[in-house]
Amino acid sequence: MLRFRKLGGMSNAPVEVAALKADSFGRIALMQGPAGLFVRRDLGFVPLWLRLPAWWLARREALALQRIDGLPATPRLLAWDGRRLDRSYMAGHAMYQRPPHGDGAYFRHARRLLQQLHRRGLAHNDLAKEANWLVLPEGAPAIIDFQLATRGHPRARWMRLLAREDLRHLLKHKRTYCPGALTPVERRVLKRHSWVRELWFATGKPVYRFVTRRLLKWEDNEGQGPKP
Repeated sequence: MLRFRKLGGMSNAPVEVAALKADSFGRIALMQGPAGLFVRRDLGFVPLWLRLPAWWLARREALALQRIDGLPATPRLLAWDGRRLDRSYMAGHAMYQRPPHGDGAYFRHARRLLQQLHRRGLAHNDLAKEANWLVLPEGAPAIIDFQLATRGHPRARWMRLLAREDLRHLLKHKRTYCPGALTPVERRVLKRHSWVRELWFATGKPVYRFVTRRLLKWEDNEGQGPKP
């Protein structure tokens, strides 16, 4: 059950350190509080006509973070009051900012992290975006932005399908940055497309492009690095 915590009326109120991102679904800022740095998504900046979907996405992220609480290399939910979501800060760079070239060690660790995520009964669903993969200062992987994550029993057939799509997106990034480290099995996984992917491209993708490009004025490849 999702726990709510009021954020107003606190002593030593947190102060904004830097704005990280602002879009139609909220403003994300790096904050400094009594316990240190954290990240806040504030829905107070969302247009009225988008308040409901913005709330739904933020609540979805809060539930996802609660599901994986304690999992290393993922943010920790600090608070969610229906308007502001606070999560722990993770220092690092997006994958496209600090490309993980080399012998593929980053991707081996990333695959293990993904397996742990899936064992908790969570599929991320948005790992095609390189901005959602962090490279931590020591070079290890981390995953952020769980707004589109799906919760369910890890052995459920539909969860296994979603987990496979998460893996395929990771392997696509590995193909971009460490193609020589791909194993024969991983190459076969990349070649096989599930019906989930085909259904998305036939139905969901056109709607997504219309909403993001025409209504919200987003770029479809925002936050992604070069692709072959």
